Parts: sequence; C-alpha cells; structure tokens
Amino acid sequence: MFRKVKKRHSSSSSQSSEISTKSKSVDSSLGGLSRSSTVASLDTDSTKSSGNSAASETCAEFRVKYVGAIEKLPFEMSKTLQEPLELINYIDAAQQDGKLPFVPGEEEMVLGVSKYGVKVASMDQCDVLHRHPLYLIMRMLCYDDGLGAGKNLLALKTTDAKQQDCSIWVYQCSSAEQAQAICKVLSASFDCVLTSEKS
Repeated sequence: MFRKVKKRHSSSSSQSSEISTKSKSVDSSLGGLSRSSTVASLDTDSTKSSGNSAASETCAEFRVKYVGAIEKLPFEMSKTLQEPLELINYIDAAQQDGKLPFVPGEEEMVLGVSKYGVKVASMDQCDVLHRHPLYLIMRMLCYDDGLGAGKNLLALKTTDAKQQDCSIWVYQCSSAEQAQAICKVLSASFDCVLTSEKS
C-alpha cells in the first residue's frame, strides 16, 4: 500500500546555511492505483546549495487549491518525517483515515513565494489565509496525487517559532511543472537570504 523509493543519504546537519532542490523517481501504489511520479523536494536541512540566487527568481505567484492541513503535531514527530517518502506516506495515511481530503475545494487561491516565505491569499488578495515565514519552513515537496488527473500535491512542513510542534499543509497544483516551479522559487529564496546574510 505504501510507496517504495530509492533512499537518499540524509543530512546530518540540523541547521544548514545552504539549501538544495532534489528530484527522485517514486513508484507508488495507493488504493489500487499504481503510478510513477517525480518528487521535487526542498529540504532545509540539506547542505548542498543550488547556487541560484537571482532576485528575479525569488518572488512569484501561483494559482493553487487548498487541500487541508494537519496542525500541531509533536515536534519529535517531524524527525520521523525527514525523507520525502515518509512525508508522502504520512499524508496518504491521513487521507485514508479521513484527516485530509483526497481532493481540494473548488476555490482557487494565490500562493506567493518570496524571500519572506510563503503567503496564501484569496484570488482578490484581500484575505490572507495562510502565512508561512521562510525560517519556519522545514521542507517543501511536490508529487503526483495518484488520482489519474495529472494533478500534483504540494506539501509544506512547518514548525512554530519555539519548535514545539510541526504542521503539514497540502495544496493542489495544476501540473507537475507548476509544483516544481514553486519548489524552485522557494529554493532560490532561501539561497538569496543566505547569500545576503554572508555578505
């Protein structure tokens, strides 16, 4: 029922000055649906930099749909959700248990990524629904939802300022390209901030 994926070496660094974007192939099976998808993952505990810090690539807006969130998990649990496959499996299990829906609501939202973090607002930008400061984002990854419609899920793992708990936020992207673009812009945002701190 759970997916199999080639393991990657996890970083031993708990705090890093560099960020990387990784991709890997995932063979998955869920509810009788088998698929092969690409997982793009941004791990803020990684030690390899993508080296891409152009200012024009650190701010962008995307239209997404909100699937749901699992909030205020014990912080210790975040240590068991380090690898992309572990996080994907946890989300799958939450969907099967009814803690997260399989499909989002119809309302589209604007997900903005900048050097300040991720902001999710209504289409008219009058209401800010979610705000994820950059320094509280632990991981972002995207993967095929497995429902056969070509949609991709974007998962965001965050913590609170005191690192007492963690939360998982799930959004639906219109395509794999859009989901990977969000991860790329976020990676560039991290690089931009880290580069400015060094100088």
